[in-house]
Amino acid sequence: MERGPCACGICHGEMRRRGGGGEAVFTAECSHQFHFNCISGSVARGRIACPLCHARWRDLPSFRAKDAPAPSAQQPFFRPVEPRVFDDDEPLVRAPRALGLRHDGAASASSSDGSAVELATHCEHSALARDASRDDFAVVVHARASGGGGADGDGPRAPLDLVTVLDVSGSMVGSKLVLLKQAMGFVIDNLGPGDRLCVISFSSGASRLMRLTRMTDGGKAHAKRAVESLSARGGTNIGEALRKAAKVLDERLYRNAVESVILLSDGQDTYTVPARGYARDANYDALVPPSFMRTDGGDRSPPVHAFGFGKDHDAAAMHTIAEATGGTFSFIENEAAIQEGFAQCIGGLLSVAVQELRLDVECVDTGVRIREVKSGRYRSCIDEDGRGATVDVGELYADEERSFLMFFDVPRARARDDVTRLIEVSCSYRDMETGRTRSVSGDEEAVVLRPSRVERVERSVEVDRERVRVEAMDDIVAARSAAERGAYAEAAEILRNRQRAVARSSAARSGDAMCSALSGELREMRARVADRRQYELSGRAYVLAGLSSHAQQRATSRQMSGELSRGSSPSPASSGFTSSYLTPAMLDMLNRSRQSRELTRPHHPPDRATARSWN
Repeated sequence: MERGPCACGICHGEMRRRGGGGEAVFTAECSHQFHFNCISGSVARGRIACPLCHARWRDLPSFRAKDAPAPSAQQPFFRPVEPRVFDDDEPLVRAPRALGLRHDGAASASSSDGSAVELATHCEHSALARDASRDDFAVVVHARASGGGGADGDGPRAPLDLVTVLDVSGSMVGSKLVLLKQAMGFVIDNLGPGDRLCVISFSSGASRLMRLTRMTDGGKAHAKRAVESLSARGGTNIGEALRKAAKVLDERLYRNAVESVILLSDGQDTYTVPARGYARDANYDALVPPSFMRTDGGDRSPPVHAFGFGKDHDAAAMHTIAEATGGTFSFIENEAAIQEGFAQCIGGLLSVAVQELRLDVECVDTGVRIREVKSGRYRSCIDEDGRGATVDVGELYADEERSFLMFFDVPRARARDDVTRLIEVSCSYRDMETGRTRSVSGDEEAVVLRPSRVERVERSVEVDRERVRVEAMDDIVAARSAAERGAYAEAAEILRNRQRAVARSSAARSGDAMCSALSGELREMRARVADRRQYELSGRAYVLAGLSSHAQQRATSRQMSGELSRGSSPSPASSGFTSSYLTPAMLDMLNRSRQSRELTRPHHPPDRATARSWN
């Protein structure tokens, strides 16, 4: 029988709506068309190639029972067949060298020929008596990435390869899954055509719902259908899900400059590590694929930004995954705020300004030695002779800053010396627009004046602020350790004392915003470690999210259901974000999220009591 140009390749009938109700049509990757019912029967019998040209299909139509309702006019989602090797990623958009991609994916000329990193130093005191020596003289080395590459689309930025790993176990049924789908819809809407997305769902096993696909209009539509197809059932296999994410990124043929994984889970892995009752002995590192592990050699690996959803997730596991990969851990206790958490995260990922940033510190004058570097989670190394040090910072978002507190041996000055030159600071990084490595030297050396006498010298606010942050982080670690061994009163007292010390600092007395936010954060932590029940419900996750933020000096989300601190005004920490580290691009994306939620929120007329209060 001869087929017309619009005939089904199986039944040879015309490709048109029949019976008034319409019939879905499946168009294969090879461009051949089939009635949905015809090809679904073929797939059910095991066929995974085109019946006409025998091309092997990556995406297959799902099929339904005979008594299922007729499909809607919207094109259904066809669940792909997973190939043995994930080398089916969609090719990249190629922009000319020295051009970036705006948020919307269009080419944009480089905004400046200058450096993408600004360096500065701040000494504890501007002067030190000539005949005095110090073995703990503090200097802050500061690096800041230039702006303009934000998610608002006004400046160039690097395109992103993003893999989202989404928990669809049985505990996600109902409103949790609805909120997750809404949040993913927001993420998809805010990716550009140069960005690529892969969606992986997991419960007892893990499935790749779509290959790494460019977020063109068609790609976004396909991604939204994939997300809408999610249903909740089964257990929680985080390890298998991350191994599948690693396979996607390891085996892709093409690579965007920025790569990342977003992991969301509301439960505890029941396949790779033991239940929470044995958490102290759990080997959570077993959840992290080898290619995701950061190494001392500084090899790049994709960061996993982990989101603990609700009160029943395993915060220790999620924090370990984030820490091992260089990602962040966020705690979403208020499940309705998951979209804001995702928004803050992608606001940063869509504004990466530099990669592979390394700071180099060299002592200048004889006798000056580096004693200690407080670098948090960033790898630092001091030369054997103490005359140099490096800090591997890695990736910075636009307008993002890093400060590192360093302590030096400063010898007595010679009679003819009016100053001691302490250090020179330089850095190297990979430029996101050109892909080339650049080196930058600081504009000035860090120096300290050496008069014969010092009557009164003001302390540096920058150094004092960094001391406050570093000492607070040390006490948060100590409080967590106490809470983990059941000493909840001791943990609360450690945090209470640290909160008082923060309030007494000169930086706090001068009205420093970071100290104010940190004080509120410590108060909130103290309330959440007060007893075993509260610590298990939310304290552990809240503390670990705070540690993740301060150790990396990067914003994490802590969306809480309510304020626990009694008899006090609302804490700055209750806003949901570590505001000290939020960048303009993150804030812009948060505002977009809030506006989109307002537009989709149903509007109800006020009740009589509310109307009276307005009047």
